[in-house]
Amino acid sequence: MFIAGNFLYALASVLSIVLNAYQWIIIARAVISWVNADPYNPIVQFLIRVTEPVLYPIRRRLPYGIGIDFSPLIVILAIIFLDTFLVKTLHEFAFRLK
Repeated sequence: MFIAGNFLYALASVLSIVLNAYQWIIIARAVISWVNADPYNPIVQFLIRVTEPVLYPIRRRLPYGIGIDFSPLIVILAIIFLDTFLVKTLHEFAFRLK
């Protein structure tokens, strides 16, 4: 059973790294939206392509008249929840399998 435990531990570690990297990408997208960034810049295009599929459905459900886009904040909070709950649960489960 230690093989399954090690696999789950590695999966949880990789998932944590991916979630943290995506959190920083969301933060970079939010910062880019505050300045007048060149939309033809490859970095800006990458940030938009990677984050828009996640941000758009949340943005669509939020009230429109506020003037502030809270969708990055909601996604970051969801990432923190997943990192705290799911990754920690996988780590605990992996340790119990060892």
